[in-house]
Amino acid sequence: MSGFTLPTRLFLACPSRALHRLHHSKLMLYCKMSSSSSSSSLTHSITLPSQPTEPVNVAAAAGVSSSDFRRVENAVDSSLFKNWLRNLESETGILADGTMTLKQVIIQGVDMFGERIGFLKFKADILDKGSGHKVPGIVFARGPAVAVLILLESDDGETYAVLTEQVRVPTGKIVLELPAGMLDDDEGDFVGTAVREVEEEIGIKLRKEEMVDLTAFLDPSTGHRIFPSPGGCDEEISVFLYRRQVEQETIRQLQGKETGLREHGEFIKVRLVPYRELWRKTADAKVLMSIGLYEMAQRVGLVPRH
Repeated sequence: MSGFTLPTRLFLACPSRALHRLHHSKLMLYCKMSSSSSSSSLTHSITLPSQPTEPVNVAAAAGVSSSDFRRVENAVDSSLFKNWLRNLESETGILADGTMTLKQVIIQGVDMFGERIGFLKFKADILDKGSGHKVPGIVFARGPAVAVLILLESDDGETYAVLTEQVRVPTGKIVLELPAGMLDDDEGDFVGTAVREVEEEIGIKLRKEEMVDLTAFLDPSTGHRIFPSPGGCDEEISVFLYRRQVEQETIRQLQGKETGLREHGEFIKVRLVPYRELWRKTADAKVLMSIGLYEMAQRVGLVPRH
């Protein structure tokens, strides 16, 4: 992965083919490119349904040569950026009631996961029409993700939660957390992603038909997703539940197991924690959110008690 910023003289281009109708959305992106023989300056313009007479300029921040231009062009065309625009235009989106307007987006950095854009950082100038003041708008875009609360009911009467012990450089700590992962494409296969991540991180296979989407129980206004850090990050998480009865030997084999894709920098150990102690064993927000969803879903009868 490599991050970079872009020069002030360089603006985002959009090829003539780039007229997009976003997935599950009425949002149309109108892209136009202008250049001159005396300058490599290019412009990118987006027209949103909520403000059809106010095109949005998309520009690049200062710092990098035009040789990196293709990455930035791909960033604007990425599922990360389009998902953010889709949220803006949604029923509960910032632009929905017409009191605010998006003026400009400055792309500040792109991190590549191989050939795929993994992370995107940008600054959005959104103004309150009444006061003319800007709303804080620095965005770290990483997109949709999934997490799985796996509960193994042992024949000794104890129920264990399966966690992963991972090196988390942003926190400077080793963190106990739920098995989780990012969606790799635009298909929205949350269940498939959850099953794959558990197999990669834990080494056990889950049955799709036995997965319960705990976030599906949330009010429709939430989009059936959880935002763990909405003040700076667009990440929205679907939380699944998986329960299975196992023998004590399975618990013994999983405890301390080393897993993960080493070539992707994953150095993971499996840790099993009695569910009754789970709420106090880790500071991982995904764990604490999953407990709340699971307990409330049981309380109102949406998930049977075991």
